[in-house]
Amino acid sequence: MKTVTERVAALSREKQALLLQGLKQKANQPLNSTIRPRSSSLDSWIVRFQPNEQARLRLFCFPYAGGGASIYRQWAKFLSPDIEVCGVQPPGREYRMNEAAYKRMPLLLEPLTDAITPYLDRPFAFYGHSMGALISFALARHLRETQQKLPVRLYLAAYRAAHLPNPNIKIYHLPSEVFKVVLRADGISEMVLQNEELMQAMLPTLRADFELCDTYEFQEESPLECPLVVYGGLEDVRVSPSDLEAWRIHSGKEHNLAMFPGGHFFLHSEQDRLLASLAQDLEQYLHSAT
Repeated sequence: MKTVTERVAALSREKQALLLQGLKQKANQPLNSTIRPRSSSLDSWIVRFQPNEQARLRLFCFPYAGGGASIYRQWAKFLSPDIEVCGVQPPGREYRMNEAAYKRMPLLLEPLTDAITPYLDRPFAFYGHSMGALISFALARHLRETQQKLPVRLYLAAYRAAHLPNPNIKIYHLPSEVFKVVLRADGISEMVLQNEELMQAMLPTLRADFELCDTYEFQEESPLECPLVVYGGLEDVRVSPSDLEAWRIHSGKEHNLAMFPGGHFFLHSEQDRLLASLAQDLEQYLHSAT
């Protein structure tokens, strides 16, 4: 499976032009971080790739910075038919590219909670990758407080434990050339980085996503009463095994850590292994629930 930027790089010039047209419209609409972006419908937040009203469990999947719900489009093929895979689509990407992305976690959680609540009528689990891990953890806490609900499993991948300080400098406000250096280190295609027009259109969402993570303020709360399953990449230069192991304090239940070959985006390079692990764990839950 290709990353979002690889798919963009592979587009024809005509399709890149269409993408740019939509991105420019969004990029030219500045948003103060204290103003809440508006969506035409709460349904735009949740993508049900294969709606299944008979599913016994819903797995909500949260994207990494700059990514969208389509990252998880194929996952349903690898999981039990008892599981409905739902992608979470924040503003600023894919079909929501004309909406401004959120820059502060509290502002994101309120509309996301409103959107996801109607789908919590059965057991549910969260998978979040990188930025998505932080959002899913914060949402689980918020749901506990506001809805008295928790996921039956919380899968957190490629992100340091939420209470740990960011060891890196904040880059979201830096000049574009410096920001692109970090993106290059993350494996963003050189073809995309060298396309100045495309980068100018994509940078607002990428900057907002980095700002969302870099400005997150951790608050002490009691551990979540649900199991945490934490995943990491053995070659990830951003997140160390000790960063991942530190998630342990946030669960009052069990905590498991699994490492895969690959770097920060091992969900693409090691998709089969990752989904095999997810499938086994979720099937164990469904069996025990029966």
